[in-house]
Amino acid sequence: MTILLSTLNARYTHASLGLRYLLANMGPLQAQTRLQEFVIGTKTTELVERILVNKPRIIGFGVYIWNVEETTKLVAMLKRVAPEIIIVLGGPEVSHEAGEQEIVKLADYLITGWGDVTFPKLCGEILNGPKPLMKIHAGVQAPLAELQLPYSLYTDDDIRHRTIYVEASRGCPFKCEFCLSALDKTAWPFALENFLAEMESLHARGARLFKFVDRTFNLNIKTSLKIMQFFLDKIEANPDDPIYAHFELVPDHLPDALKEGISKFPPGALQFEIGIQSFNPDVQSLVSRKQDNQKAADNIRWLCEKSNAHLHVDLIAGLPGEDEASFAAGFNKLVALKPHEIQFGILKRLRGTPIIRHTENYGMVFDPHPPYTILANKQLDFMSMQRLVRFARYWDLVANSGRFANTVQWMLGDAPFENFMDFSNWLYAHTDATHRIAMERLAKLVAQWLQTRGMSAVEANALVASDYAGGAQAAAHAKPAEVSTGSAKLRPDVALPQRQARHLAS
Repeated sequence: MTILLSTLNARYTHASLGLRYLLANMGPLQAQTRLQEFVIGTKTTELVERILVNKPRIIGFGVYIWNVEETTKLVAMLKRVAPEIIIVLGGPEVSHEAGEQEIVKLADYLITGWGDVTFPKLCGEILNGPKPLMKIHAGVQAPLAELQLPYSLYTDDDIRHRTIYVEASRGCPFKCEFCLSALDKTAWPFALENFLAEMESLHARGARLFKFVDRTFNLNIKTSLKIMQFFLDKIEANPDDPIYAHFELVPDHLPDALKEGISKFPPGALQFEIGIQSFNPDVQSLVSRKQDNQKAADNIRWLCEKSNAHLHVDLIAGLPGEDEASFAAGFNKLVALKPHEIQFGILKRLRGTPIIRHTENYGMVFDPHPPYTILANKQLDFMSMQRLVRFARYWDLVANSGRFANTVQWMLGDAPFENFMDFSNWLYAHTDATHRIAMERLAKLVAQWLQTRGMSAVEANALVASDYAGGAQAAAHAKPAEVSTGSAKLRPDVALPQRQARHLAS
C-alpha cells in the first residue's frame, strides 16, 4: 500500500461515502490505495499505530465538524513520529477559512471542495513528479457522468452491519444561509439508469438500509417516483424481506403523484427528514430560505395522517431575528402536526456559510470550537440560549426516544413549548445534568414532575409505567427480529433504527 484514505466517523455504523468515491476514482493508483476508517473517541496513539503498520507514503484525511479536533491531534502525532508521510486534507471543515486552522498548518496539502478528480491527480504528482508547488488545491468539479460510482466498494461486512449511504444527486438549488449547500449553484443528478443498477447490485448483495444523502430528494418528481418504485418493487416481490429507505424532503413540494407513491409503502419502510427550521416568514427571508409555510404544514399533516412514513422534522433555535416567543410559536405549530420526531437543533456556524454576514447586526456570538454552536444573539442572551440547549437535550431523551409516548402527550398539553420548558427547568434544577441520566431515574423524575403539575402519585406512576414498563421499553431493548413493522417482522440481520422501532412498537 502506498496511499491510505482515512477518516474518523461519528459511529461505527457510519460508512464514509466520500472516501469510497475517492477510492473508486483513483484510476491507475487504485491498486496501491487502501481505505481505513476509525471512530471518534479512539485513543490517538492507537490510531497512529494502526495507520503506521501499513507504512503508507500518503494519507488522505476526510475532515468534518465532528472529527476535526481529534483529527488535528492525529495529524500532529503522525508528523512527530513519521514526518516523512505526506498528509493531504479534504472535506467540508477544511474547505473554508483554511488559513486559521491548526490542522491545515500541520498538513502538507489541502484540497478544497470536490476531491474525486483532484486527489488522485495530486497523489500522482507527489509520487511521480513534478512535485506540487502549491499547498492548497481547489477541487475540480468533474461532470458526474465521468465519475466512477463507489457502491461496489461497500464490503459484505458494511452491508451486514452499517448504514449504506447513497446519492442520486449532488448539490442544492436553495440558498439557506446556515447550510453549506448555500454555496452550491444548483443540484446535479447522476444518470438514473446507472444509479439504479448500482442499487440493484447492493440489494442483491443483501443491503436493506439505504440512506440517501441528497439535499433535495423530491426536487425532480419523476426521478423521485422511479427511485421509490425501485424500492416498492422489492417490497412487493418479497414482503417478508423489508427495506428501509431514508430521504430528505423539501417540505412544500409534495404533488399528488408523489403522495400516491408514498402511500404505497408499508410501515417501517420509509423515513423522511424534513427541514422546517423556522415558521417565521421574516426569519426565513433574513436567512434566504424560501418556503411556503402553509403548504409545508399541510404536507406534514398529510404524511402523518395518510402515509406510513416515519417523519423526522427539524427546527433550529438561534437563527437571527427569532426570539423565544417566535420559536415557541413555531414549535407549538409543529407539535400540533404530530410528526414522529421533532429534532430541536441549535444553530451552528459552519465554516464558509453566509450566516456570518448577520454577526454584527444581530449580535451573534458563536463558540470558537467545534461544532461552533451559537452562544447568544440580540434576541436570546446566553442564559436564554442555555435553557434552549437543555430543552433540546431533554426533548431528545423524553420525547424523541419513544419511551414516553403516552406521557409526553400529557406533559405537552395545550402549550407544548411552555410546558416542556417548565419540565426542562425543573429537571435541570433537580439533576444539575443533561447527560448520563439513567432511564430508570429519568422515568421516576418524569413522574415526580407530573405530580408538581397536580397529578396524584398513583396516576403519575401509572402513566409513566404504561410507557416505560410497557411496549416502548420492550422495543428499546428488543432484537430487530422481535420488532413488528406492521406488515412483517424484520430479519435478525437487518437493524431498523432504534427510534423508529420504538415508535412502531408503542
